[in-house]
Amino acid sequence: MNILDHLSNLLSVDASFLRKYISTCPHRYKVYSIPKRNGNGSRIIAQPAKELKQLQKILCKESLSDLPVHEVCKAYKKNTNIKDNALVHVNNRYLLKMDFKDFFPSITPSDLVMHIEEHLKYDLTDEDKSAIGNIFFYMPRKDTSLRLSVGAPTSPFISNSIMYGFDLLIKEECDKQGILYSRYADDLAFSTNEKNVLFKFEGFVKSTLESLKYPKIAINPEKTVFLSRKCNMHVTGLVLSNEGKVSLGRKKKRHIKSLVHKYVNGVITPEEKSYLSGFLSYCNSVEPEFITRLEKKYGLDIIKSITL
Repeated sequence: MNILDHLSNLLSVDASFLRKYISTCPHRYKVYSIPKRNGNGSRIIAQPAKELKQLQKILCKESLSDLPVHEVCKAYKKNTNIKDNALVHVNNRYLLKMDFKDFFPSITPSDLVMHIEEHLKYDLTDEDKSAIGNIFFYMPRKDTSLRLSVGAPTSPFISNSIMYGFDLLIKEECDKQGILYSRYADDLAFSTNEKNVLFKFEGFVKSTLESLKYPKIAINPEKTVFLSRKCNMHVTGLVLSNEGKVSLGRKKKRHIKSLVHKYVNGVITPEEKSYLSGFLSYCNSVEPEFITRLEKKYGLDIIKSITL
């Protein structure tokens, strides 16, 4: 496989020009930060330039689309969302949640190259390997290492697939022990109805990560949590109710109701209105019954007008 020749033919662009452009790709990003959803710190977003986005999409579609993604992976997949991830565990009594540390930044060009060679059997040249790194990874300022960016359109698929070997090993062991497993990006969830099983499984997850040839990713110990039905069980922000349902949770519902009330009374800020509009769409995909109750209380036209 020769990536430059392949892209040159696809784009009808001179190979020498393309070679020069690709060498500059890691620096063609707009970098900024956004607050994390939990309110603790910020997340770095590196968004590629418009032309680079197109190049990433084309190469991924034409050459990488056959890379495997395990069924336990629920993030960034068509017709799948966080509710589907939570539903995996809704009928179990015990839950273990774990989290990868620095997930996207930990994935390197060499990881992707090894993954491509293993699963697609491409005979990559040194120039191919360099092109893959430059096209799909960015270089932060004052750094010399390439990183997978949060913000590139192809990063979600790459991150999903790169963990295929890990997901496969974990799922096989889970099946043996009667544990259900799902992964939403860097969030790992394990559940069972067998008491004490999950306390031992934490060590297996860590040792499996350490045994991988690629990628070299660690668990964030601060995010490891054991839960049971005695407390509030939740997965990727959604509550697992004792009735076997997935819910937004009382706290979120109270907050949304307060914002709708402010909107009706004309005292909502533009920022709150924007947040409410987006969150109502999210609510509808997770718990549509809650939206129905809001419509009955405030009127269908009022709720619709919020999302316009």
